[in-house]
Amino acid sequence: MELLPLCGNAQFVPALGQAALELLNPQPRERILDLGCGDGALTEKLIGSGARVVGVDASESMVAAARARGIDARLSDAYELTFDAEFDAVFSNAALHWMKRDPGAVIAGVYRALKNAGRFCGEMGGFGNVAAITIALCAALDQFGIERPAKLIPWYFPTVDEYRRRLEESGFQLEYIELIPRPTQLPTGMRGWLETFAIPFTNSLREEDRSAFVDDATERLRPVLCDHSGRWTADYVRLRFLARKLK
Repeated sequence: MELLPLCGNAQFVPALGQAALELLNPQPRERILDLGCGDGALTEKLIGSGARVVGVDASESMVAAARARGIDARLSDAYELTFDAEFDAVFSNAALHWMKRDPGAVIAGVYRALKNAGRFCGEMGGFGNVAAITIALCAALDQFGIERPAKLIPWYFPTVDEYRRRLEESGFQLEYIELIPRPTQLPTGMRGWLETFAIPFTNSLREEDRSAFVDDATERLRPVLCDHSGRWTADYVRLRFLARKLK
């Protein structure tokens, strides 16, 4: 899916990646792959640690934005990573849940990319993430005549047990994994969030219906995700982990 470089609707994404970055604990001169680097805002922090960083992303616009920051960013399909024992660590923030088609292929590619004892550290949406938002989007699509709207859900939100199994089956040893509820205030409200992250849903509709669809979904969510002061909060649940490639 092609997203625009992070606008005001999504600036909180790299800002909330600090905990995963601290879990990775990048060291000077380490070679690190940033998987799903986006526009490079968090990649800059990796580079600031003294690490040598390569960023990869499937979005041409994101790669262009990262390169504009001076980052070694490359257009790459996460399902077909071509690196072979090149990195001391692979890091990923808020990207793995977009790789729904074949999560196992992504993990296998990460394993190949790492040197022996290399670290795989990341944070992604976990089981229950944006559950209310997803239900509202599917209900709104149903009102607009879209059959089986759940088939359009673009995200992969695993449980701890499921992702642990996938990592261990690929040869990783888990050092830490946790599901973390993290209600997140939305600086531009629910409509801004939907316009940025719900594109796979809106693209299923005629262009003339899209604005009304977003309005419909927003109003369905108002009773549960908007407080009395008009501040919106997304029902985020994050899965954070650190694994090591066995020698």
